[in-house]
Formats: sequence, structure tokens, C-alpha cells
Amino acid sequence: MAETKSAATAQGTKSNNMISLLAPVVCLLAGYCIWRFILGAGSNFTVGSENGGFWPDREGPKTALSKMYLGGVIVPILIGTFLTMLTFVIERFLTIKKASGTGSNSDFVRKVQFHLANKNVDAAIAECDKQKGSVGNVMKAGLHRYKAMISDNTLSTEQKVMAIQKEVEEATSLELPMLEKNLVFLSTIASIATLMGLLGTVLGMIRSFSALGEDSGGGAAASKLSVGISEALYNTALGIGTSAFAIMFYNIFTTKIDGITYGIDESGFTLTQSFASMYK
Repeated sequence: MAETKSAATAQGTKSNNMISLLAPVVCLLAGYCIWRFILGAGSNFTVGSENGGFWPDREGPKTALSKMYLGGVIVPILIGTFLTMLTFVIERFLTIKKASGTGSNSDFVRKVQFHLANKNVDAAIAECDKQKGSVGNVMKAGLHRYKAMISDNTLSTEQKVMAIQKEVEEATSLELPMLEKNLVFLSTIASIATLMGLLGTVLGMIRSFSALGEDSGGGAAASKLSVGISEALYNTALGIGTSAFAIMFYNIFTTKIDGITYGIDESGFTLTQSFASMYK
């Protein structure tokens, strides 16, 4: 059984590692494509040319979104960062939803306690098959060892309880890493997105003031400066918005994981206490 769980866990880990490696790269490429070919499409501007390589010259944005194109080269990175955050939010949401099981974990533990009190271990295992999720998986692993210990006459009650506890701990060690995986991306994005947005704003301000120094047109120069500052601030808006969403979802996911972890701890306690009290 341990070998089967290890193989399944290894396969799941490999799949998650692929997502972790590919998602940021794909999202950054998608961010550039959105910035270059959608926001920076020639039809969105009154004046423009295809000169400039990956950053063609554009002037006179027709829409508010097309103004983001003029925010500079940090904008596609910020768009890619937002898409990366969104990808891992969806991935964590699906993983944690699956790990939460099909029903309330507290109700599930109470049902298992009822079956164990009636010495019906098979019914308790059947409840695990219905519940699924991390709590169900850990409880099922513990129940299989629980059932084996009932008929084992070579060990003392204390040794049997320790064997059940060890099985629960091993099953828990397989479940928890999958719950917490990729949360580091959300916490990292929450930290750096705002800084990247400020960097883009500073670069845009430098570019605007440089243009002001080269232009002695008075009112026209001041108008260009205000437009340049407005475009630069899109970086800050993108950075702060991405960071805010990352922090919000990170806190939501950690709260849900804490709830699942509590359910796992409760299931382990239920098994050991039940066995210790009923099979002395």
C-alpha cells in the first residue's frame, strides 16, 4: 500500500513540477503577446509605425487600455506576472477543492467515530471512500492499519497504537506537501509585483522628463509630461492590483489548508484514542 501511495504521489509531484516550471515562462510570453499585439495593435493608435522591433513606435492611443502599451517594457512583464498569479490561483483552487473532500470533514470524522464505536471498521473505510480528499485518504490509511492491529496478537496495545499513529503520520507527510505546493509563487508575486510596478513607473518618469528636457515648447511640453506620467502610472496600478490579488488568495488558501490540517490531526487522534480505549 505504501508503494502504491508513493508511486501516485511521485506522479502527482512530477505533474505539479511541470506546471511550476512552464507556467511562468508561458505566462510571460503571453503577457508580451497581449501587450504587443493586442494593446499595441496599430489600429488602437492614431500614429504609429512598425519600426522599433519588439516595441514599435506608437502615438495617440484611442482607448484607455491602449495607453498601457505606452507604459514601457515593464508592462508586459507585469501582465505576465498577473497571468502567472491567476494560473496558480486556479491550480491551487482545484487542488485544495479536491483535497477538501466531498463533504464536511467534521461530519465525516463523527461518522467514523460512530462506526468505530460499533467496531465496524469496514463501514468506517467505506465512509473514507465516500469522503475522499486529504482527510479521507489519511483516515483510510490509518483504518487499514487499525484493522490489521485488531487481529495482531504479537504486539502490545501501546505498540499497536504507535503503529497506527506512524501510519497516519506517513500518510499525512504525503498529503501536506501537495497542499502547500506553489503557494510560494503567490507569496513571491505578492512581494515583487508592487516593486516591479514602481520600477516601471520610475522608468516611465525618467523617459518623460528626458523628453521634457529636449522639448522647449512650453505648454506643449507640459502636456506631454502629464501624458507621460499618466502612462507611467499604469505600471504602478498593474503592480499594486496584482499584489493585492496575490495576497488575498494566498490568505484564502492558507486558511483552507489550516482547516484541512486540523481535520487530519483530528482523524489521527480519533483513531489512536478509539483503539486505545476499545482494544486494551
